[in-house]
Amino acid sequence: MKTFSSAPPTLRFGVFELDPRTRELRKKGMRIRLQGQPVEILIMLLQRPGEAITREELQKKLWPADTFVDFEQGLNSAMKRLRGALDDDAESPHFIETLPRHGYRFIGSVNGTEQTRAAEAKATRSVGRLGQSPFSQ
Repeated sequence: MKTFSSAPPTLRFGVFELDPRTRELRKKGMRIRLQGQPVEILIMLLQRPGEAITREELQKKLWPADTFVDFEQGLNSAMKRLRGALDDDAESPHFIETLPRHGYRFIGSVNGTEQTRAAEAKATRSVGRLGQSPFSQ
């Protein structure tokens, strides 16, 4: 019997798609150069669309406790690179809303939620079972 990876599938939003496993961002199929902290922030936001991600959560995820950096400057720089890659604007955002002195929230629509994962798992299970119902075991 096959086991299925718990890694999330490709997350689609607008004209973009992100594969969290490979950390590849694509726009209309073309790869967009985005690495490190900006892609980690994007993954966090896409995994919790509509929810506030606090600055403290981002700090804990992106900078280990024993790392000494100017957190504010580092986070602002990472967000600027992320917004640039998404052609998003802090003043009139399509994807990432700034919650002043609190954090950020993904405000776009995301495909790749639990319903999509269930459909992909069902399709994967039925591959190679021609003539059998995907519900039979």
